[in-house]
Amino acid sequence: MPSSLPQRDQQLVQILDAALASAERRSGEWLICKPGCTPCCIGVFAIDQLDALRLREGLAGLEADDPQRAARVRERALESKARIAREFPGDFHTGVLSDDDEAAARFEEFANFEPCPALDPERGTCDLYQWRPITCRVFGPPVRSDGGLGVCELCYHGASTEEIESCEMNLDGASPLQAELVAELEKSGNAGRTIVAFALSLEAAVHQP
Repeated sequence: MPSSLPQRDQQLVQILDAALASAERRSGEWLICKPGCTPCCIGVFAIDQLDALRLREGLAGLEADDPQRAARVRERALESKARIAREFPGDFHTGVLSDDDEAAARFEEFANFEPCPALDPERGTCDLYQWRPITCRVFGPPVRSDGGLGVCELCYHGASTEEIESCEMNLDGASPLQAELVAELEKSGNAGRTIVAFALSLEAAVHQP
């Protein structure tokens, strides 16, 4: 089955995986992320169109390898959409979030207790881990943003500010490449951000000509 992902998406993933591995080595026991720890899988967050396409490719691959497991993911995505439909701050038909200030404010309080459809609630693991969004790939270690250096609230207990800074995940090589790939992808399809439930419920359209 041919991939619809940009060829350099794999390069982006490799850069991120290397940066994560480096941060994990420097963090040691301060970074407690492990299978079964799922607080980061609860609450809706925005993803870009590259993330959405990667998730749909992953679900298509899972369909070929384990149809029953894929069906459960798809069912959870549809159930999630139904639960959040009334308050969705965007175009419910396309799944694209609105980008005005009012919608952004609504999104801050939107579906904060909604589990990710890719989360297997029984095993506490991600059914699409290999294809997970960039936000998931960088969550846990210290990551710098406009708001400063952020970490998972469950990690780095007892570490000083300097020690946390020494574990910062370096995303310098990934961020420009991600932005470039997203811009290229949006030229030929939906533009704007969406959420995981919509990305997975649109899986059937990925490989249509």
